[in-house]
Amino acid sequence: MIINKLAKREYAITDTYVAGVVLTGAEVKSLRGGRGSLRDGYVKLINGELYLVGADLPQYSHYSGKEYDAKRSRKLLMKAKEILKIQQQIEGKPLTLVPLRLFFQGRWVKCEIGIGKGKKEWEKREDIKKRDVDREMAKAMKN
Repeated sequence: MIINKLAKREYAITDTYVAGVVLTGAEVKSLRGGRGSLRDGYVKLINGELYLVGADLPQYSHYSGKEYDAKRSRKLLMKAKEILKIQQQIEGKPLTLVPLRLFFQGRWVKCEIGIGKGKKEWEKREDIKKRDVDREMAKAMKN
């Protein structure tokens, strides 16, 4: 499972969706080995289809193919009604589609997508303070 740890820090996530990912066999093998990064990735809506752009899935070590682009765009598979719903939610609003994690559901690779709004710097500091207070309260309750 590949998790985008920066997504929850940088964005206030409101809704999440799960989509299938179109990958090659070598990319799936690489993911099974725990290699990959969603740090620079984002989801883009192009002609009524969703694409995962900028996610880094490095080449599988035993892959003998000539050319391999680790950061190529990968198509995401969702039902048309869900894509339309997402499109209506983000249209004309300062919202973005963020990949939260890549995981296996059985033998299929899935991508969890979040609809989020970018946080301001003061909101990030507020979250850190709240997390610290919660941690100290839990520590005090434990003792």
